[in-house]
Amino acid sequence: MTTTEYNSCVEQFSDGVYRFILKNIKDSDTARDIVQESYVKMWEKVKDISFEKAKSYLFTTAYHTMIDHIRKNQRLTALEGTYDSQFHSSNSYNDLKEIIDEAVAKLPEIQRTVILLRDYEGYSYEEIGEITGLNESQVKVYIFRARTYLKQFIGSLDLVL
Repeated sequence: MTTTEYNSCVEQFSDGVYRFILKNIKDSDTARDIVQESYVKMWEKVKDISFEKAKSYLFTTAYHTMIDHIRKNQRLTALEGTYDSQFHSSNSYNDLKEIIDEAVAKLPEIQRTVILLRDYEGYSYEEIGEITGLNESQVKVYIFRARTYLKQFIGSLDLVL
């Protein structure tokens, strides 16, 4: 990949990678750091990556960097997640987006990742498999389970429309 192609990748993909990481991490500074670290890793391998595979490489790198960050902070994240779920359960929801975001946040990590890549970022099952290291049938199963949970979560709320 050339420097021009690398710069094009930054322009084309940085917003999508940032949104994906932010949906999982919920901290804009940390999300920016992970995106930046992903671009640094891509720059270090710029000679080995073709422009056609840059998007997949970038999302894969960002995903693995995010997982590493989560593992390093897993204990703290678990405590925050417990507090957040207690705090949010007592709030009334008046916005469907908040309800969906809350439901997505409660998904297991892998289900949240695949549903965000598929439904928010528009990746194919094959591309999601490349990014996450899962095979295509596993991706489909996790997406099915995530969507089933989301339907049950949303359906269990008394929504007044």
